[in-house]
Amino acid sequence: MAPPESAGPAGPPAKPWYRQLYFWVLTAIVTGIATGWLWPAAGAALGPVGTTFVAAIKMLIAPIVFLTIVTGIGSVDSLGRVGRVGLKSLAYFQAGTLLALLLGLLAVNVFQPGVGVHADPGGLRLEGDAARYAARGSDQSWWHFLTDLVPSSAAGAFAEGNVLQVIFFSVLFGVALKTVGAAGQPIVDGVARLGVVVFKILHHVMLAAPLGAFGAMAYTIGTYGISTLTSLGRLIALFYGTSLVFVVVVLGGVTALLRISFFRLLHHLREEFLLVLGTSSSESALPRLMAKLEGLGIRRDIVGLTVPTGYSFNLDGSSIYLSLAAVYIAQATDTPLGLGQQLGLLAVMLLTSKGSGGVTGAGFIALAATLSTVGTVPAAGIMLIFGIDKFMSECRALTNLAGNSVATLVVARWERVLDSARVNEILRAERTARPLTRSPDPAPRRSAHS
Repeated sequence: MAPPESAGPAGPPAKPWYRQLYFWVLTAIVTGIATGWLWPAAGAALGPVGTTFVAAIKMLIAPIVFLTIVTGIGSVDSLGRVGRVGLKSLAYFQAGTLLALLLGLLAVNVFQPGVGVHADPGGLRLEGDAARYAARGSDQSWWHFLTDLVPSSAAGAFAEGNVLQVIFFSVLFGVALKTVGAAGQPIVDGVARLGVVVFKILHHVMLAAPLGAFGAMAYTIGTYGISTLTSLGRLIALFYGTSLVFVVVVLGGVTALLRISFFRLLHHLREEFLLVLGTSSSESALPRLMAKLEGLGIRRDIVGLTVPTGYSFNLDGSSIYLSLAAVYIAQATDTPLGLGQQLGLLAVMLLTSKGSGGVTGAGFIALAATLSTVGTVPAAGIMLIFGIDKFMSECRALTNLAGNSVATLVVARWERVLDSARVNEILRAERTARPLTRSPDPAPRRSAHS
């Protein structure tokens, strides 16, 4: 299961561009947009196509997270290393979240997209899905991500697809296997073999990625219409622009410090980004992202702990969205917010932004939880942005994916096991050291960097 000790210069011949996944996903996205625009009713009817594909991916996420974490812990020589990786990941996540929130606050105060709207808070009514999300948000306490960490049953965590709870159980299971010594090694070997089968299932499911992207995009445009994009264009443009600045400047600066080509990394992950763009779900790319990062030579326990945990704790795009949306609503409803009040919002958002990855309406739930907790901005103001939230979710997911990719590289460097020269060599060669369909390795080997 471990990556080969070295990547030789020779590799399988590259597929022609018209046979690669990213080409077909991109084609499907463009076709889906055209279908939803020209035939809205037909586009809206294609919703089940996209949701079925995303459901098929989510079906595999919990098993892949469990198998990767358990084999990763089982292959390390010290449980202290596992705890060290976890603490370093959480420290980096908190720093990244803080930067994203601050950047969002800076952008919304400089450009002030909500000034001049003059919406009457008393005339805003929460209806439909927005009311449901707001109700869930108002019930959320700032400590909810801690109380939600422990599942009521191990099977329930897998059945509900709660990634945070699956991580908790997987770490306990992996630690227990490690502490029983030789008696647990056959189970580690069995888990490693099972991982080969699950990733083969993923390979087959991914063949339907273009179809899923087509259905999801056609539904979005057909249901909400392109005109929705222009009604609140300033806020959408500001969110996309701020996210782009964060990705290029902040994340690009981090990879520059790691001496890794950031734009080659983005190109290397282009299929995952297009998949997220088409499905509006960063979870749809989680299994492939983990495999590709391992293919760059990053140790399995680092990938297994950092990436899934980042999907709940390192939501850079969601953090930018929260700070922009909260202050936009205040501006649009003529609610004065001083510097101290905005910093208070930021402190609450540091907590409410955690643990909601993969939850339907997670952005709205976190936003409603923030506004309900602080009480200075009318929670009903979320109706002002509900119509465009779907179009902003793509950007949130893309930014989250980029942030978690870079976070894994940072933790690997922090652990002194990141070979930047090898990573750059793989990125230049446009191939990974580990294929998505893995070969059996019943006895996980310790990394050469251990």
